[in-house]
Parts: sequence; structure tokens; C-alpha cells
Amino acid sequence: MNFFTKIDISSSGARIDYKSRLAFFGSCFADNISAQFASRKFCVLSNPFGTVYNPLSTAMQIKAIANGKIFGEKDVFLDMRGLWYSWDAHGSLSGVTREECIAKLNAAAYESREFLQNADTVFITLGTSFVYFLKESGIAVSNCHRQNPNLFIRKMISADHVAEALKSIVQDLQKIKRQDDSGNRDLHIVFTVSPLRHMSDGAHNNTLSKATLQLAIDKLITGYDRHAEGTLANPAPYISYFPSYEIVMDELRDYRFYDSDMIHLSKTAEGYIFERMAETYCNEETREAIRKVEKFIKMANHRIVDSQAPATQEFAQKAIEQAEELEKEIAGLSLEEDKRKFQEIIANV
Repeated sequence: MNFFTKIDISSSGARIDYKSRLAFFGSCFADNISAQFASRKFCVLSNPFGTVYNPLSTAMQIKAIANGKIFGEKDVFLDMRGLWYSWDAHGSLSGVTREECIAKLNAAAYESREFLQNADTVFITLGTSFVYFLKESGIAVSNCHRQNPNLFIRKMISADHVAEALKSIVQDLQKIKRQDDSGNRDLHIVFTVSPLRHMSDGAHNNTLSKATLQLAIDKLITGYDRHAEGTLANPAPYISYFPSYEIVMDELRDYRFYDSDMIHLSKTAEGYIFERMAETYCNEETREAIRKVEKFIKMANHRIVDSQAPATQEFAQKAIEQAEELEKEIAGLSLEEDKRKFQEIIANV
């Protein structure tokens, strides 16, 4: 008798290894999963404009990157607390001065464009169909920044509206990729729905919201003709769906896989979803490489009590040698940060 429902995941043409450049946009679930890859030393770009939950704002951010937008004075505002914010970005990009906020926005756009031009796989994680719009302009905002609620209209957008935003994301990522001079034109875009429930909307509205996102992704994928959208010189991206939401709802339905708030996922659950992603997008050689990197990281994170002790010096030298061996063995792997840490320990004797 089988007491476990395992979600079948369709095979994917996307292949991830340590030479891959991976970008993540979307909800806090995107932050959490990108951290799983980054902690295993993959090359990752994660939410350059900060966490964003709705698809319209994600589309606007990627369009700004694709169009080479230069943020200026009209893109920021001063709130009553004396900080400068942008409706297009998370509060982490705020500034004490207008110039600081604008500089952060332009740095994020520039660095993102540089990364995405050479990206191999982009994960788009959708959190909710509910969107806040400014009453005055009707423009969707990425974050309300705890401003006066009377400034906004909040509503759940339709599946068609979401699908239009997702199509815009695909087109703009393709546009960015065309700017790559290396000749690497292949790009895989993976859509997924965050399994984190927005219970502040109520259980029923959360279900409707997630279903709307699912319908929109399905509409995009079933109506997508990659050959018609691109050319031999500039091929259109591959697009697919990863069932994060279904994995949590079925495979991880027990509350022991949740954090103490019973809404966010535990580290165990996030690790399991990473494993399912690795099964889907990494071949056995890469999965073995991941295991070797995990073993090295566990050793490298060993707590050092006395950095001056001879045993610690020997440990640091051994760690550097192991890091160099792994870098030679695994193409694309960089352990520079770890090597630098141990080199500093040796240098400080």
C-alpha cells in the first residue's frame, strides 16, 4: 500500500550544471529556492529589485531591464518617515536621499541586464493574483511601502490579464538575450506558483488567486509556439512549468514541513523542493557534483575556536587544497569565497 502521493514531473529540456547562470524573480519562495542553489555554489541572480509577489510588477521590472531604463526623479518618492522609495521595487532599495535610491535602482537594472544576457535558465515564481494599483495613475505597484491605504485600489486580476503579463516576460527576456554577443541564444524560462498561502486574503480567496495563476501559466504554455516566436538567428526561449505548489500540497501536506507560522515552509521542505528540482534539471553527474560540494561546505563551515592553533592552520590549508581540487574536477564551480576565508586564517598567524 502506498501512503505517499509523489508528483510526476515532466522531463525538461533545461539542463543545469555548475556552468549555468540561474536567475530568480518573484515571491519570497523565489528567494528561498535561489538560496538553496546559491548555498551550493551555483551562479545565481535573485530578485534584483527585491521580492515581488504579483505578475504585473514582475513583468514591469523585467521590461525595465530589457529596455535599458534609466531611473530618475519621477521614479521615486519621499515618504513621511524621510526615506525615498520606488513603487517599482522593494523597500530594500530605499534610500536616505533621492540620489541613493535612484542609484540603487539603476545599479540593480544594470547588473540584472548584464547577468540575464548570459543566463541559461530563469525561474519566475508567482505569488498572488491580487494586485495593488495607485488610484491616481492606475499603475500596479510592487510594494505599498506601508503608505496610506487610501492611495491604492486592490483587486484580483483575471487569468487573461496574468497571461498577458507572462507573455510580456517571455518576450522581454528574449529581447535581453538577443543583446548577448557570446552567441549563446538558448534560454529556458520556468514558471512556478509559490506554495506559500496568502491567508490574509482568506482561504477561499487564496485558492482563487492561486488557481488564476495556474490557469494563466497553462494558457501561456499551451498557446506558445516557440518556432513561430523566434528565428534561427534569434530563437525564442523554451518555457515550462515546475509544480512547486503541487509538491507542497500533496507530497508535503503535513504541517511538520511548515515553519512556526504554519504558512512559510521549513528548511526541510525547501531542501526537498531543491532535490526535486535537481532531479528534474540536473543529470546524475551534476547531482554527484552537488553532493561533493555539500560535503565540502559542511567541512568548511566547521566552527573554529582558535584560529591561531596549529591544528586550525592545518585544517585551513587542507580546506584550500580540497577547494582547488573540486574546482578542477567540476567545471564552472567557484569556491573563491571559501578559499579567501581560509587564506585569511593562515595569513593572520
